[in-house]
Amino acid sequence: MLHLEHSCLFFRSWLALTVSVLLDLKPSACRSLSGSRPNILLLMADDLGIGDVGCYGNDTIRTPNVDRLAADGVMLTQHIAAASVCTPSRAAFLTGRYPLRSGMVSSNGYRVLQWTGVSGGLPPNETTFAKILKDKGYATGLIGKWHLGLNCESSDDYCHHPLSHGFDHFYGMPFSMMGDCEPGEMSEKRAGLEHKLNVCSHVMALAAFTLTAGKLTRLVAGSWTLVICSATVALLCLTTSYFMGALIVHADCFLMRNHAITEQPMSLQRTTALMLKEVSSFVKRNKQGPFLLFVSFLHVHTPLITTENFRGRSPHGLYGDNTEEMDWMVGQILDTLDTEGLTNSTLVYFTSDHGGSLEAQFGNNQYGGWNGIYKGGKGMGGWEGGIRVPGILRWPGVLPAGRLIHEPTSLMDVFPTVVQLGGGQVPHDRVIDGRDLLPLLLGTAQHSEHEFLMHYCESFLHAARWHQRNRGAVWKVHYVTPMFHPDGASACYGRGVCPCFGDKVAHHDPPLLFDLSRDPSEAHALTPDTESSFHQVMERITKAVEDHRRTLSPVPLQLDMPDNIWKPWLQPCCGRFPLCWCDREADP
Repeated sequence: MLHLEHSCLFFRSWLALTVSVLLDLKPSACRSLSGSRPNILLLMADDLGIGDVGCYGNDTIRTPNVDRLAADGVMLTQHIAAASVCTPSRAAFLTGRYPLRSGMVSSNGYRVLQWTGVSGGLPPNETTFAKILKDKGYATGLIGKWHLGLNCESSDDYCHHPLSHGFDHFYGMPFSMMGDCEPGEMSEKRAGLEHKLNVCSHVMALAAFTLTAGKLTRLVAGSWTLVICSATVALLCLTTSYFMGALIVHADCFLMRNHAITEQPMSLQRTTALMLKEVSSFVKRNKQGPFLLFVSFLHVHTPLITTENFRGRSPHGLYGDNTEEMDWMVGQILDTLDTEGLTNSTLVYFTSDHGGSLEAQFGNNQYGGWNGIYKGGKGMGGWEGGIRVPGILRWPGVLPAGRLIHEPTSLMDVFPTVVQLGGGQVPHDRVIDGRDLLPLLLGTAQHSEHEFLMHYCESFLHAARWHQRNRGAVWKVHYVTPMFHPDGASACYGRGVCPCFGDKVAHHDPPLLFDLSRDPSEAHALTPDTESSFHQVMERITKAVEDHRRTLSPVPLQLDMPDNIWKPWLQPCCGRFPLCWCDREADP
């Protein structure tokens, strides 16, 4: 017994000494910490507003598990997404590079990948943190949403698939949860396509009727071929419009395990349970470590699929219910780490891919998130509400509990951070825009390495920020902002998302200038009369933008046409196309 007590006392002394040494690391010593090779668990919500989380100020939506992560770890208060919509933001997260560098943007309004059966996607020559860690012996897994492409030339070449980008295991949606996955009020594609098809059917039916009348009255000569063709096209458009909802559900709303489709279309009410089961299975299989697991939640994107246990619990309707269920899922995953004895050996990171969707509403029902005090939301290139996201990191015994960091950081910083912790090397053959977070997290660095951050909307630079460290100021300039609709609104209501270019955006000359350190809500634009350093700030940011643009190289834009239109030969199908249906989840 005495021997056991001495052993326990020795262990506590050793642990205390280790933690004290870690908290006093010099920057050079931070790099050596990568030898510890922790497990890495990355949790990313979809469309979650920063104002929807308790530890970031919400006191009406219950998020106790995310709040517990923050209390036990480090919370970033100025954590910035590289884009305000899904596909480019996630590409930047995985590669540590602005999405423009990899071509994961568009120039013509196609903000994200539009279908599963398109040829665009994360290029094979891009290097993800999963690819580097896999080469270093990590078991790598992705569970949940992908939305970075699938195939290039055939329905089974998988050139953009997660398994082609460094993940050993994939289970989830190759596309994205969207309103069209469940029949109802919300639609992101169906309503627009139905309208176009109905116009087509009406026009062609009118043409057929006119030609028929002309033929019968002998005012039109020639054969009946044109009449038959017009009537056929009208019937085809009408029929396609009628079945459009079902076609979208089968084409995009399905689950895959690695390269195999397991459920097409998805049975949405059991998806949450299947995702959690897959997470638990992956952790148990790889608990000897090290592992990298990216859990990419389908919550809290429309159509807000929520199980019965959570429906009606929140005063914020279905969106609040869905957010609370997402938080419960976080808790279940953390409990798995506890059960398997992996909590202290696992770095956990929680974030959202961008801000909440303000335009996601129908009638009096709001289906999108709240971005707190920050202006704007999803799809708005520069406004803080679309790009400022939660950023929480926990690693017990290494990262100090309860620390707040107010320095500018980026989702792109996860790339160099986890690569170096996993014993890998950040690539030197390309520009990496992310910066290692560890010195900042440990307190061995006072300031973020980001002096400037650029904010794009598609391929267009909308805004830029400058962290003037010697003054403690964070300046933000807006070159372009969307015009909110209707006048006086705070978003582009009546449209799916705010545009990036054209006659619905405002170009500012001189640019709008804000000091985010004093005005985080971007409510009061500064002028030369109200800010003495106005011109100096503008000159410094202008030079930074010019320097940044010199680092860009032209690449094919993956989200432009023709790489972002549906191609039937690229459509994944469980069965014989177009009869794509299976339910392998129900098999014993």
